[in-house]
Amino acid sequence: MTTETAPAGRITLPGGEMLAWSDLPQERLADGGPLAALAARLVPPGARVLVAGPHDPALLDRLAHAEVTCLLRSHPDAVALAHRAARLVVGGPAGLPEDETYDVVIAAAGLDPVESVEGTQLGWDGVLARLVTVLRPGGALLLRLDNPLGLHRLVDTTPWYARRDDAAWAIGGVLDRARPANRDQLRERLSVAGLMPATCWAAYPDVSTPTALLDADHLDRDAGSGLFDAVLHGACAGGFTSATVLQDPARLAVDALHAGRAADLAPGWLTLAHRPADPEDPSTPTADRDLPVALVQTGRPGIGVLEVLHGPSGWRWGLIPTSDPRTPAGAPFASGKAAYRDADALSGPVPSGRLLRTVLLDAAVRRDLGTVRALLRGYAGWLTDQADADGRIAGAAALAGTDNVVFDGERYAVLDPSWRVTAALPADVVLARALWRFATGLLTGGYAHPWPSTLDVAGLTVVLGGLAGHDLDRATVSEAVEAEAAIAAALHGLDAAGTADLATELHAVAPTDPPIGGHSYQQLREAWLRQREELTRLAALTAWTEELLTSRERALRRAETTISLLSGSISYRVGRLAITPARLAKRGARAAKRRAIAVLAPKQEEQQ
Repeated sequence: MTTETAPAGRITLPGGEMLAWSDLPQERLADGGPLAALAARLVPPGARVLVAGPHDPALLDRLAHAEVTCLLRSHPDAVALAHRAARLVVGGPAGLPEDETYDVVIAAAGLDPVESVEGTQLGWDGVLARLVTVLRPGGALLLRLDNPLGLHRLVDTTPWYARRDDAAWAIGGVLDRARPANRDQLRERLSVAGLMPATCWAAYPDVSTPTALLDADHLDRDAGSGLFDAVLHGACAGGFTSATVLQDPARLAVDALHAGRAADLAPGWLTLAHRPADPEDPSTPTADRDLPVALVQTGRPGIGVLEVLHGPSGWRWGLIPTSDPRTPAGAPFASGKAAYRDADALSGPVPSGRLLRTVLLDAAVRRDLGTVRALLRGYAGWLTDQADADGRIAGAAALAGTDNVVFDGERYAVLDPSWRVTAALPADVVLARALWRFATGLLTGGYAHPWPSTLDVAGLTVVLGGLAGHDLDRATVSEAVEAEAAIAAALHGLDAAGTADLATELHAVAPTDPPIGGHSYQQLREAWLRQREELTRLAALTAWTEELLTSRERALRRAETTISLLSGSISYRVGRLAITPARLAKRGARAAKRRAIAVLAPKQEEQQ
């Protein structure tokens, strides 16, 4: 059965279709993001692929090298995707042909949206079993599972069990035994279904549109990885900017990483499982050895998706370029800008070590000034070594702030060398910019620290510069803030007016402000407490000033009273009577002297 608005023969309606419902995601990433890049890597050329459930249309575009069949429950969605797939089956999984098998089955939207409410309900295990039956021996299944205890639920202001919107059609909690609730239960269900679980990726910050996919096993083992630290912080800081949350998701994700629980707190997981070609040989295919440790969405023209591969010599950067042939890889954002991203620089090894920002924050919270001083002096010395004969730093080192530098206990290294400046910057400005960014995060983030609470951001930057062994002044810090505004404007595509507004905002950042970006109730409360403390200090200062003025006014009144009393006494009057004639005589003598001089002066001139 076909429709008038879709190509004839592409849409099959076996029954159970939902005619007035749409599942297609509203939020979409460029080129489909890391999920589409992973799917394209898993699917070999010419393979027969079943995409079960609603997915980003960009994912289907990345599978143009394969024969794709879509299993949907929404008829409007099938019409919208008809030009992107070879065939579309609209209805529940029971409508799949019995005699067809596929090389790869992708259910990256989960199993719940595969079932249609208009057809037979199979349940989670039933849908999985049906997908396994259409998977050929030796084939691969990519399956998504939401985490009922994920970070997204821990920071959400609305409890998951109170949702009543259309997206909450099926909500499962930890008490729902019909679905697995963690990775161990998922592996058990897959094994029972006859599959071999292989690689599992933790999806951040949202399992429906993840901007970062991180190997769960590596997350558990490499808890101190600066790469994972930076990726998690960036993904969670950028993924919750449009919503107010209970607490800072980036800080929570980083803490979970260093506690070895980042994979357990992921909003969801993408698991790759295989159907054995030979039941007596349950071995993982060798192709899985080339799967990425991390996939990160950049959202920048010409960059595509970054990937990290695990090789014999350690982790190495990789690049999955954009699918748009009109955008050349490695092109700067715009000519004449202060900074750009060079994709060609992402080809070497990933440096090991802990992220400098995290180590510095830890030392500051513990009031360990010795560690802070040692780290900052080492970092400043490393920056000095990157400067040329004129004392200027160019390339990636000029943007190597504390959030893009790793420290392995002996050496400092740039984590992501693709961020570059177009013109070299003075070494003091580079250091001041890095310290200003760290000071801003420290003060506005509400972290405890060993320095006076009356310091502003620029003042703390100067103090940090002193700890680093450099005599920075406020003029240098101001120049660094201007450089930060120009760099941020280049990276975000702002015009001249936007750059000026951004510079004004950055100069006005105060310790009592909440952090720049997304806000959490926890951070807003800390900002309110800092503002209340500052108001209390100012009120005390005002009270002290008023008390001082009052005491001075009282002393002045006492002096006036004393003068009044003295001026009305008998001795004062007698003295005044005695002094008055003398004053008059003195005044008359001065007048007579002036007259005599006036008379004698002309005569002396005539005699001369």
